[in-house]
Amino acid sequence: MTAAQTAPAVTFQFEAYVTAVRFEDSGTAIFALGDGTVQMATHTGLAIAEAHDGAVLCAAVHPSGKGLITGGDDGAVVWSRLDGKDLIGSRLAQRQGRWIEAIDASAESGLIAFAAGREAGVLDANDSAFSRSFVHDKTVAGLAFDPKGRRLAAASYGGVMLWWAKIADQKPQQLKWPGGHSLVAWSPDGKFLISSLQENQLHGWRVADSKDMRMGGYPAKVKAMTFTDGGSMLATSGAAGAVIWPFAGPAGPMGKEAAEIGPSAAGAKTSCVAASPRKPIVAAGFDDGTLWVANLRTGKLEKLKTETGAPICALAVSADGLQLAFGDEAGGGGLMMLAGF
Repeated sequence: MTAAQTAPAVTFQFEAYVTAVRFEDSGTAIFALGDGTVQMATHTGLAIAEAHDGAVLCAAVHPSGKGLITGGDDGAVVWSRLDGKDLIGSRLAQRQGRWIEAIDASAESGLIAFAAGREAGVLDANDSAFSRSFVHDKTVAGLAFDPKGRRLAAASYGGVMLWWAKIADQKPQQLKWPGGHSLVAWSPDGKFLISSLQENQLHGWRVADSKDMRMGGYPAKVKAMTFTDGGSMLATSGAAGAVIWPFAGPAGPMGKEAAEIGPSAAGAKTSCVAASPRKPIVAAGFDDGTLWVANLRTGKLEKLKTETGAPICALAVSADGLQLAFGDEAGGGGLMMLAGF
């Protein structure tokens, strides 16, 4: 492993834990916090929006690429974006008495999906009158649009349901597998769907024929997963390092083994991972507060944060692979420029 050059981090100390951090299309980092605020790192400091009356539980970049859509324990779905020098919030939906625990958005279709209890709701960023509601037997724990933004995967207990996001009356395609499913992700070519389970494993399906793929061997629950390098690899948390599954070729990971990179020497486990969707650049945060970034093709790996502390709970790499942002459970955060990767 050889070190690369990384610019010093700009650090933040927020008043609540960091629920999520995302880069909008402009390359600006936006933090969503447990105190209900959304905070954008601008050239003049942090712009702040009071988005929720309670904690932010989930976040996704708006389909326009501008600002952040968040769901909170106040039942609200809110779009926070910069208007001049101010960060303003607009309420897109409200589900009184329910938590918004998962959210996704598609730049391709302009659709927004959110989970409220057993409901998966769908909105259209280009049509304020459009609304769809898909009800499940159990709580919806994860949502993901396919690459074209037309089909919505909803993870729940017993598997994943696939809905055509704009059709009102339909029977969903059911991808069944025992256990509680939470995170869900499509491969960028739309051929495979992957979900994480409570039982310290992943499960996958080839969408065309619903063929199952068992992806086990994890010592801990997989709390984060992301495709990188144009979809040729899937990086996940849940082990002593980042677990990398190969997805190149028509069979994806079928019959192939995963590799683990950058394991912690101190016995810590990865709490989150993030990656550039286009470049083979992956970052991993650990439950002891440490952090590294690596290039999966060149083998370069650099430890960006070596001091221990609160677990890293939010992580993002910009699409161009030039920036990294992170947050931890004690409200610490940082933003840095990457070079040499």
